[in-house]
Amino acid sequence: MGILYIVATPIGNIGDISTRAIEVLKSVDLILCEDTRTSSNLLNILNIRNKLVSYHKFNELERSREIIKELKEGKNIALITDAGSPCISDPGSILVNEAINNNIDIYSIPGPSAVITALTLSGLKINNFAFYGFLERKKSSQQKQLEKINANDIETLVFYESPKRIVDTLKNISEVFKNPYIILLNDLTKKFEKKYYGNANKILNDLISNDKYELGEYVIIVSKNKSKLENEEKLLPESILINILFKNKCTMKEAINLAVTNNKDYSKNEYYDASLNLKNFFK
Repeated sequence: MGILYIVATPIGNIGDISTRAIEVLKSVDLILCEDTRTSSNLLNILNIRNKLVSYHKFNELERSREIIKELKEGKNIALITDAGSPCISDPGSILVNEAINNNIDIYSIPGPSAVITALTLSGLKINNFAFYGFLERKKSSQQKQLEKINANDIETLVFYESPKRIVDTLKNISEVFKNPYIILLNDLTKKFEKKYYGNANKILNDLISNDKYELGEYVIIVSKNKSKLENEEKLLPESILINILFKNKCTMKEAINLAVTNNKDYSKNEYYDASLNLKNFFK
């Protein structure tokens, strides 16, 4: 019985491939890939001479049966994608499931993933998140999909999008989520990697101002109903009152009223309690 290896490949920078991934790709009997031309370029750079077999979403079901047969005959096989980790918005899950059902050993060779790379650049506190891959193409279908997503309680959402559809998708996100905070990343790990941070409408304007925005793939991170980063701490009510007192040279009573009017983070009672804390502190 052979072994099936799920091997992550670079999403942009060739230097991100692991030593273990290279060793596996050199040692297996054949490599499954989405596009033999794309993968040939990668293997040539790495000086790997191995048999490539096309394995993509259009032949995944039929090809999986053939591969399982070869694995049963003792061949070791690696699965790669055009970029990143297989099975994540890319072919592979059918083959892995078939291998599980046939008691074939499977090993994942971890490495680059656009989802995880983007999240590490977000600045958000990632306790949980939902990844949706590519959204529906048709505007009405995409809006319905986004409305359904907006109804759940997961705060951080991750999407993929193509350069040709990025503007329309951002407009839909802005409309459905009411101009949310977004992190938009383009050409991750590549030479001209771009990062946009801000509310959806601001990012749209920044994006359109770049005449080369229709180049490279995008990852969109949406922080639902947020206008600022999650890790920005609120000022304490005492600090807010002190700022108002110094800025306006007013009484504490006037400062409390101004705080209630201009900063809704705390109630009037909380500001009053804060004023007592300040009074006791400066005794």
